[in-house]
Amino acid sequence: MTSHHQQSYNAGETKGRTEEKTGQTLDAMKQKAQAAKDKTSETAQSAKDKTLQSKDQTGSYMSDKAGAAKDKTSGAAQAAWDKTAETAQAAKDKTMEAAGATKDKASQMEESARDSAQAGKEKTGGVLQQTGEQIKSMAQGAADAVKHTFGVGGDTNEGHHTTTDTTTTTPGKRDY
Repeated sequence: MTSHHQQSYNAGETKGRTEEKTGQTLDAMKQKAQAAKDKTSETAQSAKDKTLQSKDQTGSYMSDKAGAAKDKTSGAAQAAWDKTAETAQAAKDKTMEAAGATKDKASQMEESARDSAQAGKEKTGGVLQQTGEQIKSMAQGAADAVKHTFGVGGDTNEGHHTTTDTTTTTPGKRDY
């Protein structure tokens, strides 16, 4: 039964570690996504600033090119954001699946421990009943031996014994 308690304890520890790792992984992914978003935003702002400078210097040709660069940068930033979100979701799904499997295993171990405890209880009950019957038999044997020793008891296998009583008793009162 100690082994089953250990297994339940280990399953709980595993579940806790899994939940902690999940939290750490999600936090790390959120940080990376935020960093990518910030970098993309900085890049877009930088491109915008350069576009404004170029527009002032070169006219509409450069303005068109800067707009295209800005669009391309925004598209890249959105793609990076989408990829980060997909990766975070996949990690979350995998962690939830692992947590579910750990919970199922813990439930199985608990049921197994319960079954083993019941079997042990039933076995112990049989042993205790057998021991009680042996003690009862031994006590009966001891009582018969004491009765036989003092000649109290209905032993019909031997003939009649005549005993002489040398004690004096008062009628109505007995000495033991």
